[in-house]
Amino acid sequence: MKVLCFTSFTFSYLDRARVLFHTLRRHHPDWELVALITDRPPPGFAFDPTAEDFDRVVYVEDLQIDGGSSWLFKHDVVEACTAVKGPFLHQACSSGADVAIYLDPDTALINPLTPLLDALQTHDILLTPHLLEPEETHAAILDNEVSALRTGIYNLGFVAIRTTGEGARFAKWWNDRLLSFCYDDIPNGLFVDQRWCDHVPAFFEKVRVLRDPGYNVASWNISRRRVAIDKAGQITVNGYPLRFWHFTKLGPVGDVMTRRYAGTNYEVHEIWNWYKRLIARFSDPRIPGRYWAYATFADGQSIEKAHRELYRVRGDLREAFKDPFASGPGSYQAWLIGEGLLAPQAEPGRA
Repeated sequence: MKVLCFTSFTFSYLDRARVLFHTLRRHHPDWELVALITDRPPPGFAFDPTAEDFDRVVYVEDLQIDGGSSWLFKHDVVEACTAVKGPFLHQACSSGADVAIYLDPDTALINPLTPLLDALQTHDILLTPHLLEPEETHAAILDNEVSALRTGIYNLGFVAIRTTGEGARFAKWWNDRLLSFCYDDIPNGLFVDQRWCDHVPAFFEKVRVLRDPGYNVASWNISRRRVAIDKAGQITVNGYPLRFWHFTKLGPVGDVMTRRYAGTNYEVHEIWNWYKRLIARFSDPRIPGRYWAYATFADGQSIEKAHRELYRVRGDLREAFKDPFASGPGSYQAWLIGEGLLAPQAEPGRA
């Protein structure tokens, strides 16, 4: 069975993606590993894919999405990196792979994912819910159950499909929805790629919701998952082997949530410390924090989310400005300045 496994990221997340691919290569050396990158290398950083643990790179331009830069401009960084998952997964169904698996860049494998391939012998689509058990405290209900109602029942930091049958039908549907409706717009019922997948068990046959607590362990579900490490170093979650951990919100926010819900389950903190050491090992100081090549207009001025949203809803603006990233006379940026919606870029050397 030929397996293709991919993740989607920008260069500011390269350290996380490197950890993921390092752990994937260790456990599954025969899988094809693909880096889907919606970015360009930052100045001064010479990116050499041949030195990485993945087999190939696919850039957003390679997906040949209709609209090109116009389509991309409508999305912020999270929206863009999730939206491209749909077209890549759809195209993967004609790549020669039997199985396609997506994992978020901030996940890491602890044990092999071989049981997923067994599950795909009888099912075409595999999903993991954010939660497997009801919470027991008011605070946890608000943090986790209510949050999942807003952002989606299933965490799309993981999805696996067979590339035929219902898996291919799902990939085509998800592709179509994410190309048009992959936005962080919770008031209107959208949260990037996730809320769409609430429909999946109703829309498609041969769907399996994984109820094994060893998959997709994260801060939002550790209140109901007991992590243990035996003398041989084997890690279990509620008695099941830990397959992969989702290290969401690395930094102060993640630390707060981990302390809040791990409590005295000190093994959780050991796992986080292990991950932080790997991140330090794979980090590159030449990549600026929060860097994204598509965060600015051509002259370097930051693009605000409101400018993306306006361009998204105004068909006349999309028609008038085919390359909204451009700067200078006749550009979308110049139009925003003329309308008083964007302050002119300060000239170098002037306050």
